[in-house]
Amino acid sequence: MGNLVNSLKRFLTNKNTVTIIGVLVGVLVLYLAYNWRVKQAVTLVSVPYAKQEITSRTKITDDMVGNIQVPRSMLSSSNNIVQSNSAVIGKYVTYGAIIPINSLFYSELLVDKDKMPDSAFADIPDGYTIYSLSVDLHSTYGNSIYPDNYIDLYIKAMEDNKVIFGKMIESIKVLAVKDSQGRHVFETATESRQPSELLFAVPNNMYALLMKAGYVTTGNIEIIPVPRNASYSANPGDTQVSSEYIQEFILNQSVMLPDEDSEDIETIPNSNDNQTDNNKTNNQ
Repeated sequence: MGNLVNSLKRFLTNKNTVTIIGVLVGVLVLYLAYNWRVKQAVTLVSVPYAKQEITSRTKITDDMVGNIQVPRSMLSSSNNIVQSNSAVIGKYVTYGAIIPINSLFYSELLVDKDKMPDSAFADIPDGYTIYSLSVDLHSTYGNSIYPDNYIDLYIKAMEDNKVIFGKMIESIKVLAVKDSQGRHVFETATESRQPSELLFAVPNNMYALLMKAGYVTTGNIEIIPVPRNASYSANPGDTQVSSEYIQEFILNQSVMLPDEDSEDIETIPNSNDNQTDNNKTNNQ
C-alpha cells in the first residue's frame, strides 16, 4: 500500500503530469463554456411582433400583436427589443414613427398616452388659451420650426406710410405643427407634409391681443414666427409682450367689450400717456 501511495505522489508531482492535467482541465472548461454559449444562442424565446403596419400615434391593441420565436442571443440590452405582450398592448406608436408589418417592437418607439404630442393640450394651465397661427413652408423657414421649440412672434404693419416691425411676444412654446388637414407635419418620414398652422398655449391677455392683431385691417398687420437657437429653447424665459408700442398700436384699433374680463386684456401703460400725465402735473 505504501508503495502505491508513493508512486501516486511521484506521478502527481511530475512536471509532465501536471502539465497534462492542466491542459485537460483547460480543454474541459472551454468545452463546457462553448456548449453553454451555443445553448444560449440557439435557445428560442417568444417575443411579440406586429401583425400589421402600425402608424404613428396609433394605440396598439391585442389583435395587432402576434408572437414569434427568436434566438435568445438577439435579445441584448442594446437593441431594446420588447419581450412581453403586456409591455406592448395599450401603448402608442411614438410621434413620427411607423412600425412595419412583421417587425419586432422596440421600446423607443412605444409611449404612454400622456406622452403623445397632443396630450399637451389637455395639460394647459388655467388662464391659458390655445392660439393657432397660420403659416406656410416659407414662414416656417422651410419646416424648421418644431414642436417644443421656443420662438418669438414679430409684427409687421404700416402706420402713416411707414413700416412697423418689431418683436411682439417673446419665448413662446410651439405645441404642434400641423398641415391643412390637421395632421402633425413631423409624425412620418415617409410622407412630405406642408405646414399650415403653429399651435401655442398663451395667457388669456396675449390670446386676446393676438386675435385682435389678426382681425385688425388697418395697417395690414402680419404676425411672423421667428425661430431661435437651441439654447433659447433649452433655457426659456417668461412668455411676455415685448413692445408697448406694438401692443398699443393694436389695442388702439380695437374696442374693449363692456362685459370683457379685465384680466383678459392687460395693457402695459403707454410711455406717451405717462409723459402727458407728467405735463399736466407740472402745469398744475
